[in-house]
Amino acid sequence: MSLTETTYWVVGASFALYIVIAIRSRASTTQEFYVAGKGIHPIANGMATAADWMSAASFISMAGLIGLSYNGYGGSVFLMGWTGGYVLLAMLIAPYLRKYGKFTVPEFIGDRYYSNTARIVAVLCLIICSVTYVIGQMKGIGVAFSRFLETDYETGLLSGMVIVFFYAVLGGMKGITYTQIAQFCVLIFAYTVPAIFISLQLTGQPIPQLGLGGTLADGSYLLHKLDHILLDLGFEEYTTALRGSTLNMAAFTASLMIGTAGLPHVIIRFFTVPTVRAARTSAGWALVFIAILYTTAPAVAAMARLNIIQILEPEAGQALLIEERPTWFKNWERTGLLEIDDKNGDGRIQYHADPERNELVKLDNDILVLANPEIANLPNWVIALVAAGGLAAALSTAAGLLLAISSAISHDLLKRTLMPQITERQELMASRIAMSLAVLGAGYLGLNPPGFAAGTVALAFGLAAASLFPALFLGIFSQRVTREGAILGMLSGISVTLIYVFQHKGIMFIPGTSFLGNLSPNWCFGIEPNAFGVVGAMVNFTVTLIVTRFTPAPPEEVRLLVESVRVPRS
Repeated sequence: MSLTETTYWVVGASFALYIVIAIRSRASTTQEFYVAGKGIHPIANGMATAADWMSAASFISMAGLIGLSYNGYGGSVFLMGWTGGYVLLAMLIAPYLRKYGKFTVPEFIGDRYYSNTARIVAVLCLIICSVTYVIGQMKGIGVAFSRFLETDYETGLLSGMVIVFFYAVLGGMKGITYTQIAQFCVLIFAYTVPAIFISLQLTGQPIPQLGLGGTLADGSYLLHKLDHILLDLGFEEYTTALRGSTLNMAAFTASLMIGTAGLPHVIIRFFTVPTVRAARTSAGWALVFIAILYTTAPAVAAMARLNIIQILEPEAGQALLIEERPTWFKNWERTGLLEIDDKNGDGRIQYHADPERNELVKLDNDILVLANPEIANLPNWVIALVAAGGLAAALSTAAGLLLAISSAISHDLLKRTLMPQITERQELMASRIAMSLAVLGAGYLGLNPPGFAAGTVALAFGLAAASLFPALFLGIFSQRVTREGAILGMLSGISVTLIYVFQHKGIMFIPGTSFLGNLSPNWCFGIEPNAFGVVGAMVNFTVTLIVTRFTPAPPEEVRLLVESVRVPRS
């Protein structure tokens, strides 16, 4: 059976499973639609949370970011930030919001800060963060389909939209939860199986995490050899390279950590378990399941980078002939994610850190994971499994994000603010309509991504860090913070972050002019845009606390609400 046929069978079977689960788990009440009836087992919710969390960025791009963009050591910001953030979430946010016991993040903010304006601002921030995040997921769906199913990008994306529509709109949180459990099993199996095969090929070690520190057939250590080869090609050492300054690395890690603890589509998962203790247990299991992929990613990154270099230089000092490049290389060239340019006309592919000498002019981050099984000559079923895993990762996170958006619109804007008189049946219908519109909007953004879409996943974390996390943290741990402080803090934090990002990405608000003038790159202490969320969070905290000092204290019932939330016993 050909690779295309195998991929169709594997991906088709996984999609059929998702749809069957969605139909059998159809939500019939608003509580089932928003929080799956609050009856999900902690371990099952941990698996669903892990799938919700491990997006296309984690599955497809993270190893590429570690192995290529950040050249090894510098990529540890993603490992530290995205996993460390779960510790903050489990300790500072999840159990307290579960004790609060409602449906959404804006609902807590609206009640805690005794203001519909605060609720609306929270909804606005939630939509900005979630839409930014969902762009990357929809693009991941399109890329994976277009390569492995040999369709155009648009067809792949539209197919993914149909699948998301079925299990998200019909099932709501209940359908999404059970579908995400299946997706977790698919994506984690798809990620670890090729890693095990490749680790065995290179080091004889079946555990990739140990293979990363293992020895190759010639007796040299894998990382030592990779360091040596990269230095010969003009790159920095893989094990010591640092992208930007130490301050930038610290800011990036902090931004990802507090962004994790502020992402609404992740927080809402902890509303689906029956008790506060279950919320803590669920967070612990989610971290375990996430760690399986996140500890494997560094091994995948290093082994794939070494494999690619050894293919490009089959003999010491002798580059690969263009006419002898392997089939997988030609396949990825057709996608536009891999490009060569024979600059010196010698018929070989020179790979070097110097742009003037480098003839591998484009090597996209996403190639490392998706092409890894092909590079290592693994069986077709393994290659097809990776395609199914990448799609599962993108679809699961997209569904969670779309539910967060639709819940904010139907429950917080309509039911709690604009149309409080609607019945539960009408609210459920409004939720499904909002979800349908969100699916269409996400598809449009995937087909027509804005100019600043690069790095959208990390940017989404920065936006959540700058806007929602401070409001949640202070709302839980301070009885004194006022509605005026929270509202101005959220608006200040997200505005500062967006302005910095737009300026840095070259967004032009007026033709021929820049919003803030011509500012040099890294103008704020060398902090790159995707790491700026921590600065936005600091602005948010500062503005909130200053304004709070000059505004009347919250009413007594709000202080009692905070006190009750901070005693998580139920």
